[in-house]
Amino acid sequence: MPKVPESGPATASADSPPLRLSRVADDVAAHARACASGWDQDGGLPDSVREEVAASGLLAADLPVRYGGAGLGPLALGEITARIGGECGALRGLLTVQGMVAAALLRWGTAEQRDDWLPRLAGGELTAGFAATEQAAGSALGSVRTRIEASGRSDHRELVVSGHKRWVTFGAVADVFLVLGRYEGRPAAVLVDADRAGVEREPVNGQLGMRAARIAHLSFDGVRVPRRQLVAPPGLGLSHVVGTALDHGRFTVAWGCVGMAEACVEDAATHAAVRRQGDIPLGDHQLVRSLLARAAVDAAGARELARRAAEARASGPGHGVPETLVAKYAAASAAATASRDAVQVLGSAGCAPDSRAGRHFRDAKVMEIIEGAQQVAELHIAERLLRRFGDAARGTDRPVGPRLPKGAS
Repeated sequence: MPKVPESGPATASADSPPLRLSRVADDVAAHARACASGWDQDGGLPDSVREEVAASGLLAADLPVRYGGAGLGPLALGEITARIGGECGALRGLLTVQGMVAAALLRWGTAEQRDDWLPRLAGGELTAGFAATEQAAGSALGSVRTRIEASGRSDHRELVVSGHKRWVTFGAVADVFLVLGRYEGRPAAVLVDADRAGVEREPVNGQLGMRAARIAHLSFDGVRVPRRQLVAPPGLGLSHVVGTALDHGRFTVAWGCVGMAEACVEDAATHAAVRRQGDIPLGDHQLVRSLLARAAVDAAGARELARRAAEARASGPGHGVPETLVAKYAAASAAATASRDAVQVLGSAGCAPDSRAGRHFRDAKVMEIIEGAQQVAELHIAERLLRRFGDAARGTDRPVGPRLPKGAS
Protein backbone atom coordinates (compact mmCIF):
# COMPACT_ATOMS: atom_id res chain seq x y z
CA MET A 1 0.00 0.00 0.00
CA PRO A 2 1.11 3.63 -0.47
CA LYS A 3 3.40 5.45 1.86
CA VAL A 4 1.77 8.39 3.63
CA PRO A 5 3.14 11.61 2.08
CA GLU A 6 5.58 13.47 4.26
CA SER A 7 4.55 16.92 5.38
CA GLY A 8 6.41 20.08 6.18
CA PRO A 9 7.47 23.34 4.59
CA ALA A 10 10.21 21.81 2.44
CA THR A 11 8.01 19.20 0.78
CA ALA A 12 5.03 21.54 0.51
CA SER A 13 6.98 24.09 -1.50
CA ALA A 14 8.68 21.52 -3.73
CA ASP A 15 5.72 19.24 -4.37
CA SER A 16 2.11 20.37 -4.76
CA PRO A 17 -0.74 18.41 -3.14
CA PRO A 18 -2.20 17.35 -6.52
CA LEU A 19 1.14 15.87 -7.62
CA ARG A 20 1.76 14.15 -4.31
CA LEU A 21 -1.73 12.69 -4.17
CA SER A 22 -1.54 11.67 -7.82
CA ARG A 23 1.50 9.55 -6.99
CA VAL A 24 -0.24 8.15 -3.93
CA ALA A 25 -3.25 7.29 -6.09
CA ASP A 26 -0.95 5.50 -8.53
CA ASP A 27 0.40 3.39 -5.66
CA VAL A 28 -3.11 2.66 -4.38
CA ALA A 29 -4.24 1.70 -7.88
CA ALA A 30 -1.24 -0.58 -8.40
CA HIS A 31 -1.99 -2.37 -5.15
CA ALA A 32 -5.66 -2.65 -6.08
CA ARG A 33 -4.79 -4.11 -9.48
CA ALA A 34 -3.05 -6.99 -7.74
CA CYS A 35 -5.66 -7.51 -5.04
CA ALA A 36 -9.07 -6.26 -6.21
CA SER A 37 -10.21 -9.62 -7.58
CA GLY A 38 -9.46 -11.23 -4.23
CA TRP A 39 -11.33 -8.51 -2.37
CA ASP A 40 -14.28 -9.02 -4.72
CA GLN A 41 -14.28 -12.79 -4.24
CA ASP A 42 -13.90 -12.46 -0.46
CA GLY A 43 -16.80 -10.00 -0.36
CA GLY A 44 -15.11 -7.13 1.42
CA LEU A 45 -12.37 -4.54 1.29
CA PRO A 46 -10.05 -5.38 4.22
CA ASP A 47 -10.07 -2.97 7.15
CA SER A 48 -6.31 -2.60 6.84
CA VAL A 49 -6.65 -1.30 3.27
CA ARG A 50 -9.36 1.14 4.30
CA GLU A 51 -7.17 2.42 7.12
CA GLU A 52 -4.12 2.82 4.90
CA VAL A 53 -6.11 4.71 2.27
CA ALA A 54 -7.45 6.95 5.03
CA ALA A 55 -3.91 7.68 6.19
CA SER A 56 -2.80 8.44 2.64
CA GLY A 57 -4.74 11.68 2.40
CA LEU A 58 -7.01 10.57 -0.45
CA LEU A 59 -10.28 10.74 1.49
CA ALA A 60 -12.21 14.00 0.99
CA ALA A 61 -9.07 15.42 -0.61
CA ASP A 62 -11.07 18.26 -2.16
CA LEU A 63 -11.90 19.72 1.25
CA PRO A 64 -10.13 22.99 2.10
CA VAL A 65 -6.81 22.68 3.87
CA ARG A 66 -8.25 24.29 7.02
CA TYR A 67 -10.43 21.19 7.46
CA GLY A 68 -7.63 18.71 6.79
CA GLY A 69 -8.19 18.28 3.06
CA ALA A 70 -5.71 18.92 0.27
CA GLY A 71 -7.85 21.55 -1.45
CA LEU A 72 -7.89 19.59 -4.71
CA GLY A 73 -9.77 21.13 -7.61
CA PRO A 74 -12.42 19.12 -9.47
CA LEU A 75 -10.14 18.04 -12.32
CA ALA A 76 -7.40 16.74 -10.01
CA LEU A 77 -10.01 14.93 -7.92
CA GLY A 78 -11.51 13.43 -11.06
CA GLU A 79 -8.21 12.15 -12.41
CA ILE A 80 -7.39 10.48 -9.09
CA THR A 81 -10.84 8.91 -8.95
CA ALA A 82 -10.50 7.57 -12.50
CA ARG A 83 -7.13 6.01 -11.71
CA ILE A 84 -8.49 4.16 -8.69
CA GLY A 85 -11.85 3.39 -10.28
CA GLY A 86 -10.10 1.74 -13.20
CA GLU A 87 -8.81 -0.93 -10.83
CA CYS A 88 -11.42 -1.30 -8.09
CA GLY A 89 -14.95 0.04 -7.98
CA ALA A 90 -15.27 -0.65 -4.25
CA LEU A 91 -12.18 1.38 -3.44
CA ARG A 92 -13.49 4.19 -5.61
CA GLY A 93 -16.77 3.84 -3.69
CA LEU A 94 -14.92 4.55 -0.45
CA LEU A 95 -13.65 7.83 -1.87
CA THR A 96 -17.07 8.67 -3.28
CA VAL A 97 -19.10 8.19 -0.11
CA GLN A 98 -16.58 9.97 2.11
CA GLY A 99 -16.60 12.86 -0.34
CA MET A 100 -20.41 12.97 -0.55
CA VAL A 101 -20.89 13.38 3.19
CA ALA A 102 -18.01 15.84 3.47
CA ALA A 103 -19.36 17.95 0.60
CA ALA A 104 -22.81 18.15 2.17
CA LEU A 105 -21.37 19.23 5.52
CA LEU A 106 -19.00 21.73 3.96
CA ARG A 107 -21.80 23.51 2.15
CA TRP A 108 -24.74 23.17 4.55
CA GLY A 109 -23.30 22.30 7.95
CA THR A 110 -22.95 24.80 10.76
CA ALA A 111 -19.52 26.16 11.65
CA GLU A 112 -19.54 23.84 14.66
CA GLN A 113 -20.40 20.83 12.50
CA ARG A 114 -17.70 21.65 9.96
CA ASP A 115 -15.05 22.10 12.63
CA ASP A 116 -16.07 18.92 14.42
CA TRP A 117 -16.72 16.46 11.59
CA LEU A 118 -14.74 17.50 8.52
CA PRO A 119 -11.20 17.05 9.90
CA ARG A 120 -12.12 13.55 11.07
CA LEU A 121 -13.56 12.67 7.68
CA ALA A 122 -10.56 14.08 5.79
CA GLY A 123 -8.09 12.37 8.10
CA GLY A 124 -9.88 9.05 7.91
CA GLU A 125 -10.57 8.90 11.63
CA LEU A 126 -14.18 8.30 10.63
CA THR A 127 -15.61 6.31 7.73
CA ALA A 128 -18.87 7.80 6.51
CA GLY A 129 -22.00 6.19 5.11
CA PHE A 130 -24.77 7.84 3.10
CA ALA A 131 -28.16 6.44 4.17
CA ALA A 132 -30.91 7.65 1.86
CA THR A 133 -32.39 4.72 -0.09
CA GLU A 134 -35.33 2.78 1.33
CA GLN A 135 -37.35 -0.21 0.20
CA ALA A 136 -40.14 1.98 -1.20
CA ALA A 137 -37.95 4.99 -2.03
CA GLY A 138 -35.13 4.24 -4.45
CA SER A 139 -34.84 7.05 -6.96
CA ALA A 140 -37.91 8.73 -5.40
CA LEU A 141 -36.13 9.98 -2.29
CA GLY A 142 -38.97 12.36 -1.52
CA SER A 143 -40.95 9.30 -0.42
CA VAL A 144 -38.66 8.22 2.42
CA ARG A 145 -40.42 7.15 5.60
CA THR A 146 -37.60 7.33 8.13
CA ARG A 147 -38.78 9.51 11.02
CA ILE A 148 -36.73 12.17 12.78
CA GLU A 149 -38.57 13.42 15.86
CA ALA A 150 -37.87 15.69 18.77
CA SER A 151 -37.43 13.84 22.05
CA GLY A 152 -40.12 14.92 24.45
CA ARG A 153 -38.10 14.11 27.54
CA SER A 154 -34.96 16.06 26.64
CA ASP A 155 -36.44 19.52 26.20
CA HIS A 156 -35.95 19.02 22.42
CA ARG A 157 -32.16 18.84 22.82
CA GLU A 158 -32.24 15.35 21.32
CA LEU A 159 -33.68 13.84 18.17
CA VAL A 160 -35.00 10.30 17.78
CA VAL A 161 -34.39 8.52 14.47
CA SER A 162 -36.46 5.50 13.41
CA GLY A 163 -36.53 3.76 10.05
CA HIS A 164 -34.81 1.39 7.64
CA LYS A 165 -32.21 2.11 4.96
CA ARG A 166 -30.94 -0.15 2.21
CA TRP A 167 -27.83 -0.56 0.07
CA VAL A 168 -25.58 1.68 2.15
CA THR A 169 -22.06 1.58 0.72
CA PHE A 170 -19.58 0.76 3.49
CA GLY A 171 -22.58 0.64 5.81
CA ALA A 172 -21.19 -2.51 7.44
CA VAL A 173 -18.16 -0.62 8.79
CA ALA A 174 -19.04 3.09 8.73
CA ASP A 175 -18.64 5.14 11.90
CA VAL A 176 -21.24 7.78 11.06
CA PHE A 177 -24.20 7.98 8.68
CA LEU A 178 -25.76 10.95 6.95
CA VAL A 179 -29.42 9.90 7.18
CA LEU A 180 -32.29 11.30 5.13
CA GLY A 181 -35.66 11.30 6.89
CA ARG A 182 -38.70 13.41 7.61
CA TYR A 183 -38.94 15.89 10.48
CA GLU A 184 -42.34 17.48 11.13
CA GLY A 185 -43.40 16.34 7.67
CA ARG A 186 -40.43 17.93 5.89
CA PRO A 187 -37.27 16.34 4.48
CA ALA A 188 -34.37 16.54 6.91
CA ALA A 189 -30.85 15.15 7.18
CA VAL A 190 -29.12 14.15 10.37
CA LEU A 191 -25.77 12.65 11.34
CA VAL A 192 -26.16 9.39 13.25
CA ASP A 193 -23.19 7.80 15.03
CA ALA A 194 -23.02 4.10 14.21
CA ASP A 195 -22.28 3.09 17.80
CA ARG A 196 -25.49 4.54 19.25
CA ALA A 197 -28.07 2.23 20.77
CA GLY A 198 -30.68 1.16 18.27
CA VAL A 199 -28.43 1.09 15.19
CA GLU A 200 -28.36 -2.34 13.57
CA ARG A 201 -26.53 -3.46 10.43
CA GLU A 202 -27.32 -6.30 8.06
CA PRO A 203 -24.32 -6.93 5.79
CA VAL A 204 -25.15 -7.68 2.15
CA ASN A 205 -23.17 -10.37 0.37
CA GLY A 206 -23.23 -11.89 -3.10
CA GLN A 207 -24.88 -8.94 -4.85
CA LEU A 208 -24.33 -8.37 -8.58
CA GLY A 209 -21.56 -5.79 -8.28
CA MET A 210 -19.54 -3.73 -5.80
CA ARG A 211 -19.05 -6.89 -3.76
CA ALA A 212 -16.09 -5.52 -1.81
CA ALA A 213 -17.85 -2.27 -0.82
CA ARG A 214 -19.04 -3.60 2.56
CA ILE A 215 -22.65 -2.78 1.68
CA ALA A 216 -25.28 -3.14 4.40
CA HIS A 217 -28.95 -2.57 5.13
CA LEU A 218 -29.51 -0.48 8.25
CA SER A 219 -32.18 -0.25 10.94
CA PHE A 220 -32.61 2.72 13.25
CA ASP A 221 -34.79 1.79 16.21
CA GLY A 222 -35.44 4.90 18.28
CA VAL A 223 -31.83 6.09 17.95
CA ARG A 224 -31.15 9.20 20.00
CA VAL A 225 -28.73 11.82 18.70
CA PRO A 226 -28.02 15.40 19.80
CA ARG A 227 -30.12 17.98 17.98
CA ARG A 228 -26.90 19.72 16.97
CA GLN A 229 -26.35 16.84 14.50
CA LEU A 230 -29.29 17.98 12.36
CA VAL A 231 -27.74 19.26 9.12
CA ALA A 232 -29.52 22.41 7.84
CA PRO A 233 -33.08 23.34 8.81
CA PRO A 234 -35.92 20.89 8.15
CA GLY A 235 -37.20 21.26 4.61
CA LEU A 236 -33.69 21.47 3.15
CA GLY A 237 -32.67 17.89 3.84
CA LEU A 238 -33.36 16.58 0.34
CA SER A 239 -33.08 19.57 -1.99
CA HIS A 240 -29.97 21.03 -0.37
CA VAL A 241 -28.09 18.57 1.85
CA VAL A 242 -28.76 15.31 0.01
CA GLY A 243 -28.80 17.15 -3.31
CA THR A 244 -25.25 18.36 -2.72
CA ALA A 245 -24.13 14.89 -1.65
CA LEU A 246 -25.64 13.26 -4.73
CA ASP A 247 -24.13 15.85 -7.06
CA HIS A 248 -20.68 15.17 -5.61
CA GLY A 249 -21.32 11.45 -5.87
CA ARG A 250 -22.31 11.69 -9.53
CA PHE A 251 -19.11 13.55 -10.29
CA THR A 252 -16.80 10.96 -8.75
CA VAL A 253 -18.86 8.06 -10.10
CA ALA A 254 -18.53 9.61 -13.57
CA TRP A 255 -14.75 9.75 -13.31
CA GLY A 256 -14.64 6.26 -11.79
CA CYS A 257 -16.62 4.99 -14.78
CA VAL A 258 -14.17 6.72 -17.12
CA GLY A 259 -11.40 4.72 -15.46
CA MET A 260 -13.41 1.50 -15.78
CA ALA A 261 -14.09 2.06 -19.48
CA GLU A 262 -10.46 2.86 -20.23
CA ALA A 263 -9.25 -0.19 -18.29
CA CYS A 264 -11.59 -2.43 -20.28
CA VAL A 265 -10.35 -0.98 -23.57
CA GLU A 266 -6.79 -1.68 -22.43
CA ASP A 267 -7.55 -5.28 -21.49
CA ALA A 268 -9.49 -6.02 -24.67
CA ALA A 269 -6.96 -4.40 -27.00
CA THR A 270 -4.03 -6.13 -25.30
CA HIS A 271 -5.72 -9.51 -25.60
CA ALA A 272 -6.71 -8.92 -29.23
CA ALA A 273 -3.16 -7.88 -30.12
CA VAL A 274 -1.43 -10.96 -28.71
CA ARG A 275 -4.06 -13.72 -28.94
CA ARG A 276 -3.97 -15.86 -32.07
CA GLN A 277 -6.64 -18.11 -33.48
CA GLY A 278 -4.58 -20.54 -35.50
CA ASP A 279 -2.33 -18.35 -37.64
CA ILE A 280 -4.55 -15.26 -37.43
CA PRO A 281 -4.22 -12.62 -34.68
CA LEU A 282 -7.56 -12.03 -32.97
CA GLY A 283 -7.21 -8.33 -33.68
CA ASP A 284 -7.21 -8.97 -37.44
CA HIS A 285 -10.92 -9.80 -37.36
CA GLN A 286 -12.99 -6.86 -38.51
CA LEU A 287 -15.73 -7.43 -35.92
CA VAL A 288 -13.18 -7.41 -33.10
CA ARG A 289 -11.74 -4.17 -34.39
CA SER A 290 -15.22 -2.68 -34.50
CA LEU A 291 -15.83 -3.58 -30.85
CA LEU A 292 -12.50 -2.06 -29.84
CA ALA A 293 -13.08 1.12 -31.83
CA ARG A 294 -16.54 1.75 -30.42
CA ALA A 295 -15.40 1.11 -26.86
CA ALA A 296 -12.42 3.43 -27.25
CA VAL A 297 -14.57 6.23 -28.70
CA ASP A 298 -17.17 5.84 -25.92
CA ALA A 299 -14.44 5.99 -23.28
CA ALA A 300 -12.85 9.06 -24.85
CA GLY A 301 -16.20 10.81 -25.09
CA ALA A 302 -16.97 10.05 -21.45
CA ARG A 303 -13.59 11.46 -20.39
CA GLU A 304 -14.23 14.67 -22.30
CA LEU A 305 -17.66 15.13 -20.74
CA ALA A 306 -16.20 14.45 -17.28
CA ARG A 307 -13.53 17.05 -17.99
CA ARG A 308 -16.19 19.58 -19.00
CA ALA A 309 -18.03 18.88 -15.77
CA ALA A 310 -14.81 19.47 -13.82
CA GLU A 311 -14.26 22.78 -15.59
CA ALA A 312 -17.82 23.90 -14.83
CA ARG A 313 -17.53 22.87 -11.16
CA ALA A 314 -14.31 24.85 -10.75
CA SER A 315 -16.43 28.04 -10.57
CA GLY A 316 -17.60 27.06 -7.09
CA PRO A 317 -20.45 25.39 -5.18
CA GLY A 318 -23.64 24.98 -7.15
CA HIS A 319 -21.95 25.17 -10.55
CA GLY A 320 -21.66 22.31 -13.01
CA VAL A 321 -24.70 20.36 -11.84
CA PRO A 322 -26.16 19.73 -15.33
CA GLU A 323 -22.72 19.03 -16.80
CA THR A 324 -22.11 16.53 -14.02
CA LEU A 325 -25.42 14.79 -14.67
CA VAL A 326 -24.57 14.44 -18.37
CA ALA A 327 -21.07 13.18 -17.57
CA LYS A 328 -22.32 10.56 -15.14
CA TYR A 329 -24.92 9.37 -17.63
CA ALA A 330 -22.40 9.09 -20.47
CA ALA A 331 -19.62 7.57 -18.36
CA ALA A 332 -21.85 4.92 -16.78
CA SER A 333 -23.04 3.95 -20.26
CA ALA A 334 -19.46 3.86 -21.57
CA ALA A 335 -18.33 1.66 -18.68
CA ALA A 336 -21.24 -0.72 -19.27
CA THR A 337 -20.65 -1.08 -23.02
CA ALA A 338 -16.85 -1.15 -22.84
CA SER A 339 -16.88 -3.82 -20.13
CA ARG A 340 -19.46 -5.88 -22.02
CA ASP A 341 -17.43 -5.73 -25.24
CA ALA A 342 -14.18 -6.40 -23.40
CA VAL A 343 -15.61 -9.59 -21.91
CA GLN A 344 -16.76 -10.57 -25.41
CA VAL A 345 -13.29 -10.04 -26.87
CA LEU A 346 -11.57 -11.79 -23.97
CA GLY A 347 -13.90 -14.76 -24.21
CA SER A 348 -13.36 -17.33 -21.46
CA ALA A 349 -10.62 -15.16 -19.95
CA GLY A 350 -13.19 -12.41 -19.46
CA CYS A 351 -15.39 -14.80 -17.49
CA ALA A 352 -12.60 -15.94 -15.15
CA PRO A 353 -12.87 -15.06 -11.44
CA ASP A 354 -9.80 -12.81 -11.64
CA SER A 355 -10.92 -10.92 -14.76
CA ARG A 356 -10.77 -7.14 -14.31
CA ALA A 357 -13.13 -6.67 -17.26
CA GLY A 358 -15.56 -9.21 -15.83
CA ARG A 359 -15.60 -7.44 -12.47
CA HIS A 360 -16.11 -4.08 -14.16
CA PHE A 361 -18.93 -5.61 -16.21
CA ARG A 362 -20.83 -6.39 -13.00
CA ASP A 363 -19.92 -3.13 -11.29
CA ALA A 364 -20.84 -1.03 -14.34
CA LYS A 365 -24.45 -2.17 -14.19
CA VAL A 366 -24.58 -0.87 -10.62
CA MET A 367 -23.16 2.44 -11.84
CA GLU A 368 -26.12 2.74 -14.22
CA ILE A 369 -28.43 2.63 -11.19
CA ILE A 370 -26.78 4.50 -8.30
CA GLU A 371 -26.82 8.30 -7.83
CA GLY A 372 -29.78 8.44 -10.20
CA ALA A 373 -30.71 5.68 -12.66
CA GLN A 374 -29.99 6.22 -16.35
CA GLN A 375 -33.69 6.58 -17.17
CA VAL A 376 -34.15 9.23 -14.47
CA ALA A 377 -31.12 11.11 -15.79
CA GLU A 378 -32.64 11.07 -19.27
CA LEU A 379 -35.79 12.74 -17.94
CA HIS A 380 -33.77 15.50 -16.25
CA ILE A 381 -31.57 16.09 -19.29
CA ALA A 382 -34.57 16.21 -21.63
CA GLU A 383 -36.49 18.54 -19.29
CA ARG A 384 -33.64 20.99 -19.29
CA LEU A 385 -33.33 20.89 -23.07
CA LEU A 386 -37.08 21.48 -23.53
CA ARG A 387 -37.01 24.43 -21.16
CA ARG A 388 -33.95 25.94 -22.80
CA PHE A 389 -35.02 25.64 -26.43
CA GLY A 390 -38.71 26.11 -25.74
CA ASP A 391 -38.09 29.43 -24.04
CA ALA A 392 -35.82 30.48 -26.89
CA ALA A 393 -38.46 29.60 -29.48
CA ARG A 394 -41.15 31.51 -27.60
CA GLY A 395 -38.88 34.48 -27.02
CA THR A 396 -39.15 34.11 -23.25
CA ASP A 397 -35.56 33.21 -22.49
CA ARG A 398 -34.80 33.03 -18.81
CA PRO A 399 -31.71 31.89 -16.95
CA VAL A 400 -31.63 28.14 -16.41
CA GLY A 401 -28.08 27.82 -15.11
CA PRO A 402 -25.01 26.56 -16.93
CA ARG A 403 -25.69 25.26 -20.43
CA LEU A 404 -25.38 21.61 -21.25
CA PRO A 405 -22.46 20.60 -23.45
CA LYS A 406 -23.29 20.57 -27.14
CA GLY A 407 -24.72 17.25 -28.21
CA ALA A 408 -25.83 16.34 -24.68
CA SER A 409 -29.09 14.99 -25.99
